[in-house]
Amino acid sequence: MGPEQSGGFEPATGDGPPPAEPAAVRAGSVRTAFEGLLQIRRLTGGGAAGPAPWERNRPVRAVALALEHSGSAPSAVDAGGRRVSAGYRVSGGESAGSVRVEWVGPPGSGAVHDEEEALSGCATVLRGLGWTVLLYRGPRRRRYLEVEPPGGMSGGHGRS
Repeated sequence: MGPEQSGGFEPATGDGPPPAEPAAVRAGSVRTAFEGLLQIRRLTGGGAAGPAPWERNRPVRAVALALEHSGSAPSAVDAGGRRVSAGYRVSGGESAGSVRVEWVGPPGSGAVHDEEEALSGCATVLRGLGWTVLLYRGPRRRRYLEVEPPGGMSGGHGRS
């Protein structure tokens, strides 16, 4: 039984285990889910202009789906919660309705050296789908993205 049958498709946020199904099966599930998201946009009149109400109500899921569909690699953790692969990590942001995107990986993975280019690619994907994306520097000068639907960003972060 695949993930669609056992409880619905869940896009990779970077905090789960590595995908259990074969890459081709996962890619098909991602493609189907993303086409569904685009259909929701068409039906709600938003088109490509920006996130639909469904996305605004589930921003972590919507952003994770967009990144996974783009071919960006999600990070993953093992059963003990240790990072086992480098990639994006999507989580709730600092303000309501916002999402934080980081580039993380296990020690020695080189994630810190790849983060600027990788996050730039993530930002391009998300802006292309109508999200507002800002790049920040956090603790230890690590970069991250703060993502929101159009309409302004809140918070008092130091931009990089």
